[in-house]
Amino acid sequence: MRLEPGFWAHPGTVPRTGPGERRAARTVAVLTARHAARSAAVWGALFGVLIMNEALSWRKSFPTASSREEFAHTLGANNGLSAIIGPARQVDTIGGFVAWRVFGLLIIIGTIWGLLTATRLLRREEDAGRWELLLAGRTSRRHATAQGLAGLAAGWLVLWGLTTALTVAAGLSREVGFTVSASLFYATASTVGAAMFLAVGALAGQLAPTRRQANGLGALVFAACYLIRMIADAGTGQSWLRWASPLGWIENLRPLTGSQPLALVPIVLLTAGCAWAAVALAGRRDLAAAVLTRSRPPRAGTRFLGGAGALGVHLERWGVLSWTVGLGALTLVFGVVARSAAEGNVAVDSIQSQLGHLGAHPVSPEAAWIGYELLFVATLLAFAAAGQISALRGEEAEGHLDHLLARSVTRTAWLTARLGLAAAFVLAAGLAIGLGGWLGMASRESEVGLSAMVRAGLNSTVPALFVLGLGALLFGLAPRLAMPVLYGVILWSFLVEIIGSSISDNHWLLDTAVLTHLGPVPATDLNWTAISVLTGAGVIAAVAGLAAFRRRDLVAA
Repeated sequence: MRLEPGFWAHPGTVPRTGPGERRAARTVAVLTARHAARSAAVWGALFGVLIMNEALSWRKSFPTASSREEFAHTLGANNGLSAIIGPARQVDTIGGFVAWRVFGLLIIIGTIWGLLTATRLLRREEDAGRWELLLAGRTSRRHATAQGLAGLAAGWLVLWGLTTALTVAAGLSREVGFTVSASLFYATASTVGAAMFLAVGALAGQLAPTRRQANGLGALVFAACYLIRMIADAGTGQSWLRWASPLGWIENLRPLTGSQPLALVPIVLLTAGCAWAAVALAGRRDLAAAVLTRSRPPRAGTRFLGGAGALGVHLERWGVLSWTVGLGALTLVFGVVARSAAEGNVAVDSIQSQLGHLGAHPVSPEAAWIGYELLFVATLLAFAAAGQISALRGEEAEGHLDHLLARSVTRTAWLTARLGLAAAFVLAAGLAIGLGGWLGMASRESEVGLSAMVRAGLNSTVPALFVLGLGALLFGLAPRLAMPVLYGVILWSFLVEIIGSSISDNHWLLDTAVLTHLGPVPATDLNWTAISVLTGAGVIAAVAGLAAFRRRDLVAA
């Protein structure tokens, strides 16, 4: 391999940084920051809106001191719920409620975003060969990696900035009354996990030979941290274990409930250490290589070479399996805690009030609670369906589709096979959601039966099937705009669902959200009219997308 000036210098030396190298490195930083900021803006807005919604609805949900005390007593005795999302501290106050209600969820989402963003913008760019072009000039891999990390940091600042702005805006309202410093600390604590796992993902990308393996390595780290944190919060008397888990460090910050800024010290040290290690390792390996390599080459496999459908299974099988198992496990947890979360909990009255806006008449508190939570699960499944469209766009943008269509595979056959596989995945995930929820509720002798939960799981697939059809249409008409528009539709639907039904009775506004048409089964019956309309619209959009895809040129990134 020919070495360019200043490229792959001896591991023990650091080449001088000239004007050409600085310009190339800045290009890496700018490109990385631009791509990271796009997704960070979406999630930052979502984080902020979730915090605003919980803060502004607290007094409406708990209007009296007795209702707050009853809610605090119920949560204090629920060790299972504490293990999942963290302990409930001072939930009879607005600060404690907001800290408990969304803090644990934001930590999990933020860490996953950080891990996937880092591996996508660093390791995947290298796997696709685009870093080879950037590094062919007068720059070193070590310096370019440092600039890539700077770009990721810029993306995190966008996430933090939007979350902070909306949190401060909510805190300044008369109904909430948070100080600016408390709001700033809460927003920082909610997003610091994303910064930490951006660095973990960057380090995993240096250790693993592919992005998929880097994701797997990072997922193992996350799972270990989460398991230790769960044991610490499960009421076993092992609360000291929080200091053995980076996720526990974030929890020990305790925003809005007696803030402990000193817990930021190990978080900052770990983030800086992972970033430094990623830069150091980048200078000690070759392009497209890794620190952790196989001792022998993998065996060649031919079982997925039978056509476009088999290839799609090969490419997406692990992602599909992860989503299906993850959503099933999530609803299993919801089912386990359904009774304790609903019985004697005045928040259920608020839930039932919101369900009333959606036309629901729940037969039991557990049905009301699980039905409302499944609306969030349906949103996650819609995001998973959008991810299937994103995979199609990625194959086209990276040039892989050109090689496939140059053979005997037709455009119609390829897209039909991939959409069919995506639809099968959505239905399988819906079945897993229903079975998982039923198993969890059956373990607590709930009145909600298997058939009701299976219907609820399949009901949650309808928005995802509509998203698949809409995504196919956008992919066929405007491939570069497909994902921004599709994610925008999902987020708008989610925001209208969680906020619109509580602040407005305007059916024109509520009708713009897919989720509000279906209703929270099993708290209400299936809305066959809405199911038929949304599914039919998805099918028509998919057919139109197939026709448009046949007539347009392939579009690169």
